[in-house]
Amino acid sequence: MTKETIKAGAWGIAVTVALAVLIIVGSRNLAHFDAALVAYTFATLFAAFGITYRYAMWLQRPPTALYWKRGWQVFLRPQYLARNIATWFKRVTGDMALNHFIARRGALRWSAHMLIMWGCIIAIAITFPLVYGWIHFETLPNDTEWYRAYLFGFPTFAFPIHSLMGFLIFHGLVWASFLVIAGVMLAMRRRMRDHGAAAVQQFAEDFLPIILLFAISVTGLMLTASYTWMRGYAYDFLAILHAITVIFTLLWLPFGKFFHIFQRPAQLGVSFYKDIGALEDHAHCRRCGEAFASRMHVEDLIEVERKLGFRYEMANEAGHYQWICPRCRRAMLALAQGRMWRGESQI
Repeated sequence: MTKETIKAGAWGIAVTVALAVLIIVGSRNLAHFDAALVAYTFATLFAAFGITYRYAMWLQRPPTALYWKRGWQVFLRPQYLARNIATWFKRVTGDMALNHFIARRGALRWSAHMLIMWGCIIAIAITFPLVYGWIHFETLPNDTEWYRAYLFGFPTFAFPIHSLMGFLIFHGLVWASFLVIAGVMLAMRRRMRDHGAAAVQQFAEDFLPIILLFAISVTGLMLTASYTWMRGYAYDFLAILHAITVIFTLLWLPFGKFFHIFQRPAQLGVSFYKDIGALEDHAHCRRCGEAFASRMHVEDLIEVERKLGFRYEMANEAGHYQWICPRCRRAMLALAQGRMWRGESQI
């Protein structure tokens, strides 16, 4: 086992153990833990280990590790900290909550992402605390028509069971399923009608994620329909089918396309890296003298290349190929090809 693997495994175990402890503590020593949901719990623990392990391995790759380190360094620089905090809120709202970067690619694509993303966020916010026993409901001792919500065992607000609030709370997963299904339909429409997307799409990366989301949402709605209108008909079968789809998705989460959900927040550091690099010293081409990138970026790129085993040092005054701007690189390539052509013609 490599050093990186051991480190990633240690982080995975630590996060998994921490989550298990939080489940025990948050459910008051499992007093509010539903044993029927134990399969979901173990699936989320496995997902926590797998996601943390892969995330730790990803952060140890030389390019990612350097971006991660530099991203925090430039973000926390005192002279830029206030500016960076304001920019962080702006980017979290615009790029992550509202997906503005996707809106620039098309309204249909943006709508699909927004529906799927917020449907999943609502479902996760409801499901995980309930599965872990962090949230539970109890009827009031003096009025069985009222429920009180408990968070980590502490009483919070109460509401009438048959009120609008009760209807919205107890059907939260239904609303989330509707959002996800609508988003999946839009995403599937794009994959079937957009010839550019169809030319490069793969089943595991493009179809399987939305099929899993659709399966979870539909089987969840079927459970609701079974106990609401069908007197529990086929409820056991539907419960098992729903559990299979959810558990498979959780187990697949660290290895599939959904892993980009966890990568996206860390990638915000790249934007701060670029911002601060543009404000500080620039790298000037050692052939033509023109500024073409930030000095920090060029120096970091040279460092990463050396860690990866690539060495592009040059014997002339440039010193390294990365100190040459793209325009001069094209010119140097053309001149080198010309010299080779002239040499061949003399033979």
